[in-house]
Amino acid sequence: MLGMIDSFRGNAADLGLELVPAKVSQTLSEDELIVQLPHFAGWIIGDDPATRRVFEAGKAGQLRAAVKWGIGVDNVDFEACQDLGIPIINTPGMFGAEVADVAVGYVIALARHTFEIDRGVRAGGWPKPRGISLAGKTVALIGYGDIGRNTAKRLLAADMQIIAYDPFADPGSIDAPVQLATWPERLDEADFLVVNCALTRSSFHLVDAEALSRIKPGVRIINVGRGPVIDEMALIEALGTGRVFSAALDVFEEEPLGADSLLRNHERCLFGSHNASNTEDGVVRTSLEALSKLSTFLQQTADPAQA
Repeated sequence: MLGMIDSFRGNAADLGLELVPAKVSQTLSEDELIVQLPHFAGWIIGDDPATRRVFEAGKAGQLRAAVKWGIGVDNVDFEACQDLGIPIINTPGMFGAEVADVAVGYVIALARHTFEIDRGVRAGGWPKPRGISLAGKTVALIGYGDIGRNTAKRLLAADMQIIAYDPFADPGSIDAPVQLATWPERLDEADFLVVNCALTRSSFHLVDAEALSRIKPGVRIINVGRGPVIDEMALIEALGTGRVFSAALDVFEEEPLGADSLLRNHERCLFGSHNASNTEDGVVRTSLEALSKLSTFLQQTADPAQA
């Protein structure tokens, strides 16, 4: 939203809001937020550390409501908001198609080595690596929410088989012919493993050394969910042994990816910058939703004496 903030000033004004952009390229630190947040009535949260200390500082000042921009909430202490009486919500269902597009792009890139070919041609070569076809291959899809459903729809169009893992999915709501399984059953059937779930206590390092020991040798892994769902050290070891053939990662355990990360040693890794949801259409849709929800909260929490 920050990169397009001027586009939303009119919409914000219509809702009785004045937008003040944070002077930051990515996120503010906890200490910076503690200093700045008390001066604002509402907060549209990005990937900032929205901790109890931050909310306590805001509550001690003017903060009355917050909205998490996007669906991911692993950086937000919702329990603290409840304790402090700060209404808060996220904006789910905004980016399913956008993230799914990138996930499928990564599947194709790993299947056909398109990124390796690009590197080779740029270096003056003319590489012709032998890829694999998508039709008939099996995808283990971790997470079957909005992103998962959109990803499955696109992969099914490529005649791929889908095994979905989601403990919260209603078996009766699974779209045919997607097959629902209990993690980590049937991992040995997968040619691709696609992570698109949220980060929770139960999903932290879900893809660990034990899970990777179950997979079919030569699997290709894609992560467009959250970095810590995959144990990166276990992934690095599996890449080194060849058990994992290649990986496309839009997210990492620590972001940005460190210059000394051992992942950089693996040429068959394709890296993103936590950018899978970032389209102009998606940003507009989500920003308008966030502004609307924040305006509603602020109206509900207005001081009657000032109304």
